[in-house]
Amino acid sequence: MPSRRSFVASCGVIVGSALLPGLGRAETYRRIPQKASARVIVDNDFAGDPDGLVALAHQLLSPRTKTVLVTASALDPKLLGDVPAGTTAAAGRAVATELIRRAGIANAPPVVAGSELLGAVQPEASAAARAIVAEAMRDDPLPLYFTCGGPLTNLAAALRLEPKIAGRMTVIWIGGGAYPAGGWEYNLSADIAAAQIVIEQSKVPLWQIPQDAYRQMQFSVAELAEQLRPISPLGEWLYDRFTTPPSFVDVGGSWPLGDSPTVLLSAISQESSTHVDLPGRRIKADCTYGEEIAGRTLRVFRTLDARLTFGDFFALMRLHARR
Repeated sequence: MPSRRSFVASCGVIVGSALLPGLGRAETYRRIPQKASARVIVDNDFAGDPDGLVALAHQLLSPRTKTVLVTASALDPKLLGDVPAGTTAAAGRAVATELIRRAGIANAPPVVAGSELLGAVQPEASAAARAIVAEAMRDDPLPLYFTCGGPLTNLAAALRLEPKIAGRMTVIWIGGGAYPAGGWEYNLSADIAAAQIVIEQSKVPLWQIPQDAYRQMQFSVAELAEQLRPISPLGEWLYDRFTTPPSFVDVGGSWPLGDSPTVLLSAISQESSTHVDLPGRRIKADCTYGEEIAGRTLRVFRTLDARLTFGDFFALMRLHARR
């Protein structure tokens, strides 16, 4: 039979939960007020490198942005790993949906798969492309970010479907080689045609985080095991996504969480990172940069605040685990 003390304590939890909806127990401190300042469409090849899932979890938990849509792109057929060809966008949709379910996100955003075809000069008007257009054209007082940690396939298809969306969003893209030369980089090489549509043929504002910048976001393998896995069932599930890399991957001492800058720049702060505004350049077949494009400017990030990014992510994960 419960004691009087345990009964009173349980009443305190109930009262605390009633005062703070959505929390599993009472909080004993006053929170700093925050509210969403932007909408975000999160686009990534979620069936590939699990750093995209870490970034998705971080974006979903951030109080400063409202994730309104998640779109999944395909993997480069040359680097599929264990995912069957022709199913990678659908597989990405499935794993992103599973993450959202495990996180218990209220008012969860729709998750839509894009085309399984990469590199098309005329990209498919996929379900993801149509969903991107619908969100971009929707009237809303919050500005819209399109964050992309993979190839630009879905965005290129949306721009072809409705060019007006270029004036209704800002794109944050993880991709491309270091300036000024460029060179092979996975997200660019997976769909060069899509990058050419977005950069060369549209005027959509684009913030680029090239390879030399996103490689600053290193997290050691030991840190993943010691810090991410024990936080919560969600942390354990995210950690487990890292434990079965493709056979051709030789894991070293660290795993770059290279997609996390999309959350840093859209939801936390841009002030402690550095960028330069550079003329946009044409993209060659070998992923190098060609001549300047008249009237086209890109914001290229040089340094990124990894401490702030990962400090915020793990704090949000711990707060989420207490609710």
